[in-house]
Amino acid sequence: MDLTLDPPRGVAPLRLGMTLDEAVAAGFGWGEPRVVRRRSSARVSWSVDGVGVQALLEGGPAVTAVELWWPGEGRTSRTRVLLDGDDVFGTPAEELFRRAAARGRPVDTSAREYPVIPGVSLGFTRQTSQEVPRDADGLPLYVTSVLVGGRDYYDAQDGARG
Repeated sequence: MDLTLDPPRGVAPLRLGMTLDEAVAAGFGWGEPRVVRRRSSARVSWSVDGVGVQALLEGGPAVTAVELWWPGEGRTSRTRVLLDGDDVFGTPAEELFRRAAARGRPVDTSAREYPVIPGVSLGFTRQTSQEVPRDADGLPLYVTSVLVGGRDYYDAQDGARG
Protein backbone atom coordinates (compact mmCIF):
# COMPACT_ATOMS: atom_id res chain seq x y z
CA MET A 1 0.00 0.00 0.00
CA ASP A 2 1.10 3.56 -0.67
CA LEU A 3 0.14 6.49 1.55
CA THR A 4 0.60 9.63 -0.53
CA LEU A 5 1.30 12.96 1.13
CA ASP A 6 -0.86 15.71 -0.34
CA PRO A 7 0.26 18.89 1.41
CA PRO A 8 -1.50 20.97 2.59
CA ARG A 9 -4.65 18.84 2.20
CA GLY A 10 -3.68 15.68 4.12
CA VAL A 11 -2.79 12.08 3.35
CA ALA A 12 -5.46 10.31 1.32
CA PRO A 13 -7.96 9.24 2.47
CA LEU A 14 -7.45 11.46 5.56
CA ARG A 15 -8.14 15.12 4.83
CA LEU A 16 -7.63 18.19 6.95
CA GLY A 17 -10.98 19.58 8.09
CA MET A 18 -12.63 16.17 8.60
CA THR A 19 -14.54 15.54 11.80
CA LEU A 20 -13.37 12.79 14.16
CA ASP A 21 -16.11 10.46 12.89
CA GLU A 22 -15.15 11.16 9.26
CA ALA A 23 -11.49 10.44 10.03
CA VAL A 24 -12.38 7.15 11.74
CA ALA A 25 -14.48 6.17 8.71
CA ALA A 26 -11.71 7.22 6.28
CA GLY A 27 -9.30 4.77 7.94
CA PHE A 28 -11.69 1.85 7.45
CA GLY A 29 -9.66 -1.15 6.42
CA TRP A 30 -6.55 -0.07 8.34
CA GLY A 31 -7.57 -2.04 11.40
CA GLU A 32 -9.12 -0.96 14.67
CA PRO A 33 -8.62 2.77 15.26
CA ARG A 34 -7.44 4.00 18.63
CA VAL A 35 -9.26 7.17 19.64
CA VAL A 36 -8.02 9.45 22.42
CA ARG A 37 -10.23 12.37 23.43
CA ARG A 38 -9.24 15.23 25.65
CA ARG A 39 -11.16 18.32 26.71
CA SER A 40 -10.21 20.41 23.66
CA SER A 41 -8.46 17.93 21.35
CA ALA A 42 -8.60 14.40 20.00
CA ARG A 43 -6.43 11.96 18.11
CA VAL A 44 -7.23 8.84 16.12
CA SER A 45 -4.41 6.47 15.22
CA TRP A 46 -3.77 3.27 13.34
CA SER A 47 -0.84 1.03 12.54
CA VAL A 48 -0.80 0.40 8.80
CA ASP A 49 1.58 -2.51 8.27
CA GLY A 50 3.85 -1.04 10.96
CA VAL A 51 3.61 2.58 9.76
CA GLY A 52 1.97 4.72 12.44
CA VAL A 53 -0.77 7.06 11.22
CA GLN A 54 -2.39 9.74 13.37
CA ALA A 55 -5.13 12.22 12.56
CA LEU A 56 -4.83 15.13 15.03
CA LEU A 57 -7.73 17.35 16.06
CA GLU A 58 -5.99 20.12 17.99
CA GLY A 59 -8.29 22.53 19.77
CA GLY A 60 -11.44 21.96 17.76
CA PRO A 61 -13.77 19.54 16.00
CA ALA A 62 -11.73 19.16 12.78
CA VAL A 63 -8.53 17.37 11.73
CA THR A 64 -5.70 19.93 11.77
CA ALA A 65 -2.80 17.61 10.88
CA VAL A 66 -1.94 14.06 9.84
CA GLU A 67 1.31 12.55 11.11
CA LEU A 68 3.00 9.34 9.97
CA TRP A 69 5.77 7.43 11.77
CA TRP A 70 8.35 5.01 10.36
CA PRO A 71 7.99 1.41 11.58
CA GLY A 72 11.07 1.56 13.82
CA GLU A 73 14.52 0.08 14.13
CA GLY A 74 14.90 -3.28 12.40
CA ARG A 75 11.30 -3.28 11.15
CA THR A 76 10.19 -3.20 7.57
CA SER A 77 6.86 -2.44 5.96
CA ARG A 78 5.31 -3.00 2.57
CA THR A 79 3.51 0.32 3.07
CA ARG A 80 5.32 3.29 1.59
CA VAL A 81 4.80 6.94 2.48
CA LEU A 82 5.30 8.98 -0.68
CA LEU A 83 6.05 12.64 -1.35
CA ASP A 84 6.00 13.43 -5.06
CA GLY A 85 6.86 9.77 -5.73
CA ASP A 86 9.77 9.62 -3.25
CA ASP A 87 9.63 7.10 -0.39
CA VAL A 88 9.82 9.40 2.66
CA PHE A 89 11.13 6.73 5.04
CA GLY A 90 13.21 4.87 2.43
CA THR A 91 15.09 7.79 0.84
CA PRO A 92 18.05 9.31 2.71
CA ALA A 93 16.86 12.60 4.26
CA GLU A 94 19.36 14.84 2.49
CA GLU A 95 18.42 13.32 -0.89
CA LEU A 96 14.70 13.61 -0.07
CA PHE A 97 15.15 17.30 0.79
CA ARG A 98 17.28 17.95 -2.33
CA ARG A 99 14.60 16.38 -4.55
CA ALA A 100 11.83 18.37 -2.85
CA ALA A 101 13.77 21.61 -3.42
CA ALA A 102 14.32 20.70 -7.08
CA ARG A 103 10.53 20.38 -7.41
CA GLY A 104 10.00 23.86 -5.95
CA ARG A 105 9.54 22.80 -2.32
CA PRO A 106 12.57 24.29 -0.51
CA VAL A 107 13.19 22.77 2.90
CA ASP A 108 13.97 24.93 5.94
CA THR A 109 16.59 22.96 7.89
CA SER A 110 17.36 25.69 10.44
CA ALA A 111 15.88 23.39 13.13
CA ARG A 112 18.11 20.45 12.17
CA GLU A 113 16.04 17.76 13.89
CA TYR A 114 12.73 19.22 12.67
CA PRO A 115 13.03 20.45 9.06
CA VAL A 116 9.90 21.91 7.43
CA ILE A 117 8.66 22.85 4.01
CA PRO A 118 6.99 26.22 4.62
CA GLY A 119 3.84 27.25 2.81
CA VAL A 120 2.45 23.72 2.71
CA SER A 121 3.34 23.02 6.35
CA LEU A 122 5.07 19.73 5.78
CA GLY A 123 7.25 18.88 8.78
CA PHE A 124 9.79 16.11 9.28
CA THR A 125 11.46 14.61 12.32
CA ARG A 126 15.10 13.51 12.23
CA GLN A 127 15.32 12.34 15.80
CA THR A 128 15.23 8.95 17.50
CA SER A 129 16.75 7.26 20.51
CA GLN A 130 17.06 4.03 18.54
CA GLU A 131 20.34 2.71 17.17
CA VAL A 132 20.18 3.74 13.53
CA PRO A 133 22.77 4.86 10.96
CA ARG A 134 23.62 8.53 11.42
CA ASP A 135 25.34 11.22 9.39
CA ALA A 136 28.47 13.14 10.40
CA ASP A 137 26.32 15.56 12.45
CA GLY A 138 24.72 12.71 14.41
CA LEU A 139 21.32 12.94 12.72
CA PRO A 140 19.53 9.79 11.55
CA LEU A 141 20.14 9.24 7.83
CA TYR A 142 16.38 8.91 7.29
CA VAL A 143 13.41 10.88 8.60
CA THR A 144 11.47 9.18 11.38
CA SER A 145 8.14 10.99 10.99
CA VAL A 146 6.36 13.40 8.69
CA LEU A 147 3.43 15.70 9.44
CA VAL A 148 1.05 17.34 6.96
CA GLY A 149 -0.68 20.45 8.29
CA GLY A 150 -2.57 23.36 6.77
CA ARG A 151 -0.71 26.16 4.98
CA ASP A 152 -0.08 28.13 8.17
CA TYR A 153 0.24 25.18 10.59
CA TYR A 154 3.77 25.92 11.73
CA ASP A 155 3.07 29.66 11.94
CA ALA A 156 0.13 28.88 14.25
CA GLN A 157 2.36 26.56 16.30
CA ASP A 158 5.11 29.22 16.58
CA GLY A 159 7.45 26.89 14.69
CA ALA A 160 6.97 24.03 17.17
CA ARG A 161 5.87 20.53 16.35
CA GLY A 162 2.11 20.04 16.68
